[in-house]
Amino acid sequence: MGFIRTLVLNIDRDDDIGFKSSVESPVIGRAACLDAAIRLALADPEDSDLNAIFQAISTYDKLIAEDEDAEVVVIGGNHFRFIEGDRKIARLLDEVLEKTGCNQCILVTDGGEDEYILPIIQGKIPISSVQRVVVSQMPNLEGTYYIIKKLVSDPKISKIVLVLPGLTLLLYAISYAVNRPEIATIVIAGCVGGYLLYKGFSLDEVVKSEVIDLRSTLYRGRFSFVTYIGGLIFAIIGVMEGTSALTSYWDGSGIFPMAIIFLWGAVAWFTLAAITTSLGSIIDSFLYERESLSRAVIFSYFISAIGVLAFGGMSYTLSNLGLSQFPISQDLGITYIIQGAIGGLICAFVGIILQHFISIWAQKSDELKLTM
Repeated sequence: MGFIRTLVLNIDRDDDIGFKSSVESPVIGRAACLDAAIRLALADPEDSDLNAIFQAISTYDKLIAEDEDAEVVVIGGNHFRFIEGDRKIARLLDEVLEKTGCNQCILVTDGGEDEYILPIIQGKIPISSVQRVVVSQMPNLEGTYYIIKKLVSDPKISKIVLVLPGLTLLLYAISYAVNRPEIATIVIAGCVGGYLLYKGFSLDEVVKSEVIDLRSTLYRGRFSFVTYIGGLIFAIIGVMEGTSALTSYWDGSGIFPMAIIFLWGAVAWFTLAAITTSLGSIIDSFLYERESLSRAVIFSYFISAIGVLAFGGMSYTLSNLGLSQFPISQDLGITYIIQGAIGGLICAFVGIILQHFISIWAQKSDELKLTM
């Protein structure tokens, strides 16, 4: 039988040891792990990661008492961005394995999010055991109240527990304020469904990334920061115009007409918001990154083409639904869809031609720089 050295590993995926107690990962050795646990206990005595670290130390002590060769390690990820945190955990685990020479692992976790990194660890070292630490609570009313209070105060859980009921009440208030209480249930179902899709497709990470990019453009003094703000304002106006069209023309005939009316009223402003945002990218690309200028230009033309096509198509569709107050007749709807198709094709064609000439110009500029 070959040499066996066991790694007792605790993963703190949201990096509470770093965020709350300023302990740098990886923490290697019993003394260092015990010190990290004490510092985390002083910073937040109620953190569940604290119990997981003590469990890892206890497991390490049992292995040593049984004359096994072992090492105990705590690795933290990232408190705000789990993707970057998981990459950090994978990188630090490679360093730990190189330093300790361990060839099998006992994973100690408090469950929940920490167990998502199990495939990362299995890809680097065999896992012989997984210990999940569950903190016991008082089985009485006071203990139940304490758990509920902690769930509500936890930002990760309160986003679900508080946001959805609050959103429901707010939408009911708005529906009654515009004197259309009958659309409250439909709007609430649509918004809650949209929120669930937003979380399900991890669009919150995309939004965080966009916020980081926006902050970066502000700090670097890029023109696109101004156009981002302008685009956001136009998008808000689009939502208001879509809502106004919905309250004016929707006759309660179904969800599909409701969605089309909202988009019909908002599509021009949404398109303007996207074009305004791309205008900043075009200017910044021209000033700082000319190799990406052609992509920025074609994006604005394609957005224009999509906006024109969408407006024409939705105008034609709504004109054929028989809405009593809708201002576009069937004949005019046919005109709009033809004009939208022609206008969209022209926008796309002009964008492709312009992209071609810009690419040639950028290539000649680079060649000129190299010869100088």
